Amino acid sequence: MNVKQFFILSIALLMLSFGLPKHIQKKIDKEIKSTYNIEVFTFNSVTIPQEIVEVLPSKFGPDNLFEIKSNASLLGYAYVAKALSKADTFDYLVLLDPDLVIMKAKVLVYREDYGGEIGSKRWLKQFIGKTQNDDLRYGDNVVAISGATISVRSMTNAINDLLKSLKILHSKNYL
Repeated sequence: MNVKQFFILSIALLMLSFGLPKHIQKKIDKEIKSTYNIEVFTFNSVTIPQEIVEVLPSKFGPDNLFEIKSNASLLGYAYVAKALSKADTFDYLVLLDPDLVIMKAKVLVYREDYGGEIGSKRWLKQFIGKTQNDDLRYGDNVVAISGATISVRSMTNAINDLLKSLKILHSKNYL
């Protein structure tokens, strides 16, 4: 194999390695289908310029923010990230409508023995309807969960940071 072939093969493997893990993507697809009540959709990464990414409170990379479209019509956005729990992280998903209003929040993978209650639909529904103008506060307008204090605070902070980031992105016409 010559240098050119090796380079092309390396680039191809690198390109294939990006993207969400299959088990995460499968869960996201299921949530999109049920939330937007559709079967066929496109799911494409939204690219934010690095100089903007650097000032945002939330992490934005090629595998975090996605447009959801059906028949070339924007249905909304999906934001996928990790948040800290006591000794590990958990993966979560936030689905937004085209006006950046939260339609659904979902814990995709929780890796701790305790605190998994934050994944309950009942607890997560308090984020539905929140917008870039909302400010979430643990114990005030976000319900605490006994035994899941660190995860609840982490999820609350993550959603708050996302809402602040969406406000910045919207004001700069990226969304």
